[in-house]
Amino acid sequence: MSSLGKIRYFFTIIYRNGGLWKSLWKLGRFDTLKDGRNVGCDAFGNQYFENNYYFIGRSRWVEYNKSVKLEYDATQITPDWYGWLHYRTDRLPDQDCSKFQLKSCCRSQCWLLNHQPNLSGTTQAYYPYDTTRSRIAPWDGTSICSRR
Repeated sequence: MSSLGKIRYFFTIIYRNGGLWKSLWKLGRFDTLKDGRNVGCDAFGNQYFENNYYFIGRSRWVEYNKSVKLEYDATQITPDWYGWLHYRTDRLPDQDCSKFQLKSCCRSQCWLLNHQPNLSGTTQAYYPYDTTRSRIAPWDGTSICSRR
C-alpha cells in the first residue's frame, strides 16, 4: 500500500468510527481504532466486529457497552460469543445450536442460566457463610491480661 493509500485508509477509519471526536473518544477508551464489519450484539449490549484483513488473533474484537464506561472486563463476554471471539468456531452464536444437541433454538432450554460477569472486588461479591469460630481475634485494647 502506498503512503497515499495509507493516509486515505486512516481517514476512512476515522470516518467509519463516527468522526474525529468519536474516534478520539474510542481511541482513549480502547487504545486502538479499527475498521470492521459488525457481526452481532450480546445480551449486555457488547458489539462484536470482524475484519479478515487484519492478522489472525486481531481480526475479531469486542467493543463493550458504553454504559460500563471504563469499567469493562473480559468476564462481561457471554460464553457463546467467547468461542467465536477466540476462534474456537467460525459460526456466530445464533447459527451454532449444535453444541446443545437439540433441534430447537439455543435459548429455549429452561435450565440455561443467564451469564453473569465476575463480581469479585465489588459490593455484590459472594462471601460464604463461616460456621467455625475464629481462632485469632483482633486485640481491642480492653483485655484484662496485659503485661506490665
